[in-house]
Amino acid sequence: MELMNSSWFQPPTLLLTGIPGLEAVQIWISIPLCITYLIALLGNSTILFIIKTTSRLHEPQYIFLSMLAATHVGLSLSTLPTVLSVFLLNHREIEFYFCLTQMFFIHTFSSMESAILLAMAFDRFVAIHNPLHYTVVLTYSQIMGMGLAAMIRGVVLMVPLPILLKRLPFCKDVILSHCYCYHPDVMKLACGPITVNIIYGLSLVLCSFGVDSMFTVISYSLILKTVLGIASKDGQLKALNTCVSHIFTVCIFYVLLIVLALIHSLKTKQIRFAVHKIFKSRKNLLT
Repeated sequence: MELMNSSWFQPPTLLLTGIPGLEAVQIWISIPLCITYLIALLGNSTILFIIKTTSRLHEPQYIFLSMLAATHVGLSLSTLPTVLSVFLLNHREIEFYFCLTQMFFIHTFSSMESAILLAMAFDRFVAIHNPLHYTVVLTYSQIMGMGLAAMIRGVVLMVPLPILLKRLPFCKDVILSHCYCYHPDVMKLACGPITVNIIYGLSLVLCSFGVDSMFTVISYSLILKTVLGIASKDGQLKALNTCVSHIFTVCIFYVLLIVLALIHSLKTKQIRFAVHKIFKSRKNLLT
């Protein structure tokens, strides 16, 4: 209770949230979570190993895929400690500076993933629109440069987030809405002026995810235009088949971003009540 009633410029710890009202069954929820993380880590690590050890896969398309897998590994490792701590051990406390560090890595890897998805869209555009110059346009050094640019952009854009939060006083509450640290979630706990934080957060969304999504759509619009210009139906299908998996990945990425934004904009109490009601009804069916 002392943690809840005190006032501090910076709280020593924050409290993560699992699923309120389902604390008794969180250990069971941790089982599918553990399996999901295990599949994600093993799957992406396998992709990295296969691409690295198979020389014929050292092509632009697969190098970009390995970059995407590496960001997925980084993102999984960024959220893994606190998610399992909450659901498996029921340990909700997280140190303030560790929270800011986790937040930085989550947003950085997300920005990197967005940039790599854009690079993969450009890769497919070059492969379909100008296949004869594919290896000339996308050389190994240029691919590495694009990957390095994605990483630098992510780091540079996200470094101000914890710095801007660190300058704020926190005297409202210490309970976060998630089992990991997320910038809007931490920001709403501050009792100081957060106008700069809001403006910078919106600028980040527009300058990174907004720009990336716009150019990704443009790339696939040009790809579609090129495909429709192919005379044979077989040629059109063959060209589109090389893009299906990437289009699916892009859709998943941006749909998840939209869903997360909607969760933050809606009343979280209503969402939690609905989730609690579903679990409660299932529990009644089993008993």
